[in-house]
Amino acid sequence: MNTFDFAIVGAGIAGASLAAELSATGASVLVPEAEDRPGYHSTGRSAAFWEECYGGPDIVPLTLASGRYLREGGFLTQRGALYIGRDIDTHTIDRFEQRFGGTGVTIEQLDRHALGQRLPGLCPDWTRAIWEPACADIDVGALHQHYLAMAKRGGVDLVCRARIVDASRRDGRWTLTSAAGESWTAGALINAAGAWADEFAQLAGARPVGIQPLRRTVIQLRVAPQVPPDLPLVLDIGGGFYFKPESGRVWLSPHDEEPSEPCDAAPEELAVAQAIDRFESVVEWQVEAVERKWAGLRSFAPDRRPVYGWDPHVEGFGWFAGQGGFGIQTSPAAARLAAQLFTGASGDDLTAGVDPSPYLASRFG
Repeated sequence: MNTFDFAIVGAGIAGASLAAELSATGASVLVPEAEDRPGYHSTGRSAAFWEECYGGPDIVPLTLASGRYLREGGFLTQRGALYIGRDIDTHTIDRFEQRFGGTGVTIEQLDRHALGQRLPGLCPDWTRAIWEPACADIDVGALHQHYLAMAKRGGVDLVCRARIVDASRRDGRWTLTSAAGESWTAGALINAAGAWADEFAQLAGARPVGIQPLRRTVIQLRVAPQVPPDLPLVLDIGGGFYFKPESGRVWLSPHDEEPSEPCDAAPEELAVAQAIDRFESVVEWQVEAVERKWAGLRSFAPDRRPVYGWDPHVEGFGWFAGQGGFGIQTSPAAARLAAQLFTGASGDDLTAGVDPSPYLASRFG
């Protein structure tokens, strides 16, 4: 069958989760994916943590709403997070606490003694921290496969190596054509193309909303002494780095946000060097080797909020994009919310605490 209710372009965590949720309503869904396998780009390159404050206060409702789903599904492993700072960061730490006050997150300030107990080998300059106990590792692969399997059970037609080169609407239906010459029709077309979201919007005759891909670098280090397995996620309160343990190694990022064209992102040596330099200013551990390095693209709208719902100008064209670095940790609530927006269904227990208005594509009208 080549005719569907919905066509969702992209099979990363965004497209897979939305396809699963839409198919659960009884809709027929097509998911064309340009790559050989789903999740090749950002989904497969995530640093893999669920952290209540990540993305800022605007994202907290989506993160908190997703937490129960992720915990009950067995996708989270408790870790905790430390936002660390120096004496010169006192105002930043106080401001951080103020920004998240009343949002529902659980945080507390730590002094130098309490900080040192949670982070052995800490250099003397780092004296204060925010402790966020709920932070957890996400099994990204299992979560992505969960949604792909759910979509398959719902009858979703996933087609890999299907880069869409033409999308046109006539008589209330979209016709999609792939580079290989395959063709499908759908009543609604949903843009879940990640870093390519603005490019695909233009292909479909919609206005781009200014979604900018930003490169993020991660490296894997072997250090001495070996990193404690229960070490929390450690983030610079000023946004200069973060690191966490992973199978006896350290995953480290310089927290870079380098504007990029949509592409198969690769790490740059300057970012790798910056990451190591910043890491060595935090802990008195010896870096023995850089064992791996990779990069991914995190795509943001101009206001750094995700873009969900119907396009204000092009009939039958929807957005599920601009999810930055928080798309995986918010995927359960985001996908359910978007499915409700696209089908007109009312909210449920998962989305009851989430106001969709800050995320609607119509704000760019």
